[in-house]
Amino acid sequence: MEKPYIFELQFKVRDYEVDLEGIVNNANYLHYLEHTRHEFLASTGTAFKQMHDEGIDPVVCRIEIAYKTPLHCGDTFVSKLYMRRKGVKYLFYQDIYKTTGECCVKAIVETVCTHNGRPTRGEEFLPYFAPYLSE
Repeated sequence: MEKPYIFELQFKVRDYEVDLEGIVNNANYLHYLEHTRHEFLASTGTAFKQMHDEGIDPVVCRIEIAYKTPLHCGDTFVSKLYMRRKGVKYLFYQDIYKTTGECCVKAIVETVCTHNGRPTRGEEFLPYFAPYLSE
């Protein structure tokens, strides 16, 4: 079944992102995923700073990541995402593929909402995310 990706961002592996084995260090994938979420939000016409200024903060509470195929220095890849809501959580399903088509990472990033520093049921996110939620 085709995944309902709503956003894609292309990257190229930089030399300082690889370890002695010549593959991307596992922690760098978290940076790729985070940058993709930030760029997704910017593409919707808002930004994390704007949300924060309104007292609304998305907070990552859990990340599940499966490493499939390593990336190497110079590889180009595409980071893709779609999202769903589950109770008070907003789940970002994020996959990274080499531009040749090989899957490198499958991740689920769970976020919750705080409003003025207090946890909420996430209703504050709906004006930002409702148009992008998959069923």
